[in-house]
Amino acid sequence: MEPAAGVRETLRLVQYGALVNVVLALVKLLAGVVGNSYALIADGVESSADVLGSLVVWSGVRIAARSADDAYPFGYGKAEALAATVVGLMLAGAATGIGIASVREIRTPHHAPAPFTLAVLVGVILVKEFLFRRMGKHGVESGSTAATADAWHHRSDAITSAAAFIGISLSLLAGPGWESADDWAALVAGAVILVNAVGVMRPAIHELMDKAPDAEIQARVARAARSVDGVCLIEKLKVRKAGTNFWVDLHVQADPALSLHDAHILSGRVKSAIRAVEPRVVGALIHMEPFEAPTH
Repeated sequence: MEPAAGVRETLRLVQYGALVNVVLALVKLLAGVVGNSYALIADGVESSADVLGSLVVWSGVRIAARSADDAYPFGYGKAEALAATVVGLMLAGAATGIGIASVREIRTPHHAPAPFTLAVLVGVILVKEFLFRRMGKHGVESGSTAATADAWHHRSDAITSAAAFIGISLSLLAGPGWESADDWAALVAGAVILVNAVGVMRPAIHELMDKAPDAEIQARVARAARSVDGVCLIEKLKVRKAGTNFWVDLHVQADPALSLHDAHILSGRVKSAIRAVEPRVVGALIHMEPFEAPTH
């Protein structure tokens, strides 16, 4: 997917997801209060956090799309990874809050939830799973860390809703004495969200620390550079990710008899070859060196 098109699609999906989250948060909170379900209330709180998380992702993607300037010569791509890290921290905070409140509710006797809350949860699960799959697919296609983080935000909401459904069903079917099953479900959901938070933050932190991207991307760049006529050898290939884009640093060895002008032309051809196979490479620093044939 072309970078510009990927950014537009990410922003569109994030905005759509944020609107859906607003509606779902209101529905779940209202149904939880009326239907006496703390698991549903906890789910509504998590959806409210999703709205804020979507705004963080939206802002991160918009900032990351800015062109490089004198202040940020390597561009603003890291804003995506920062946004994903913030979303992960928000998920961890929501999970902690849900866990603390769940323990308090477990220790407090209360009535069983109302049966209608199950229907609400089924609708929420279907909507959230659809959003997860749509945003997750786009995150993979565009290589957007922020889009992937937002997708897992949707999946965590689907998980909390599924846990709430199981807990409420148990409390209704098992009868008196099982009212707290709803709260235990919320506690389990909080633990799952915490695991998802770690999963969201890990790749974002890797990107912030300039961890080498997927080996296939590096192999594709290397093949493209070697395919250019006049390139004798390549070495010291380094690729780093910033948002949906990549920056390449590469040493190219060529005929020592080449003039400075011809070596410059060759480096330009190497850059063009790399960008032809990987359009997301926005910058390539090619170090030209004289080729020295092995003596043995």
